[in-house]
Amino acid sequence: MENSDTIPFKAGYVNIFGNPNAGKSTLLNAMLGERLAIVTPKAQTTRVRMLGILNEPGYQMIFSDTPGIIEPKYALQESMMNAVKEALEDADIALYLAVPGEREAKNKELFDAIVHSEVPLIVAINKVDTIAQEEALAEVEYWKSTVPKAEIWLISALHGFNVIELKNRLLELLPLHPPYFDTDQLTDKTERFIVSEVIREKILLHYKEEIPYACEVVVEEFKEEENIIRIRAVIIVERETQKAIIIGKGGSALKRVGTDARMALEHFFMKKIYLELYVKVDPNWRYDSRKLKRYGYR
Repeated sequence: MENSDTIPFKAGYVNIFGNPNAGKSTLLNAMLGERLAIVTPKAQTTRVRMLGILNEPGYQMIFSDTPGIIEPKYALQESMMNAVKEALEDADIALYLAVPGEREAKNKELFDAIVHSEVPLIVAINKVDTIAQEEALAEVEYWKSTVPKAEIWLISALHGFNVIELKNRLLELLPLHPPYFDTDQLTDKTERFIVSEVIREKILLHYKEEIPYACEVVVEEFKEEENIIRIRAVIIVERETQKAIIIGKGGSALKRVGTDARMALEHFFMKKIYLELYVKVDPNWRYDSRKLKRYGYR
């Protein structure tokens, strides 16, 4: 019988790019079979690069979810685009997610860098469940002529259409390499980061207009006991008026966010959660590179 040490192992980075709201986080979750990345209907939900690690016998496929490609207008968005550039540098496979009707990138310079990278390139047209077959064929023709070197795929990350087939193709393209991470590791992010993202997801879902974009979440305490995890987190906003909106009348809005976040965290950690939420004002934190550094942005 062949020794398992001699069986070639595959490992590599499949880095997912695309405009805001293309469905990158939904695809990451679908590939992993795990709800790791937060997903909301709002653009710019993803702020940092996050790795989702798929470990199977014989391979480790590392999916990199990146912020939606935009022209940055302030320091936080510049940090987000730096995360996209970083993902370009270590990609073994570039996976560009387009949506029906998309005819231009929000940031042409970054788009050009992705489509001219020297690694295998796949353009996956997502959300094809929303269009007719003739339109889908027209999309394929458009992307074939726009990016001739790319493989073109039609998928629906939300409904699982062609997701397994795409994953199998990615595995074929994956290079021979020992695993980069422990083979029981799901992500490169800490438990505290997961908590802050889940809370931020609930803020994005519950509040309108600029409010969610002015929020950052800092986990001050994460204490795991045998039967419960005790968490204390602070929601950072930029103005007192935003703080009042986040808290709501008699604390009702904040309580609703806390309840939703606690339920999602209990599902993720498979353990009872005790969650304390506070709100603090830090003026113009999104525009200040020193403050961003304090909150973990590069």
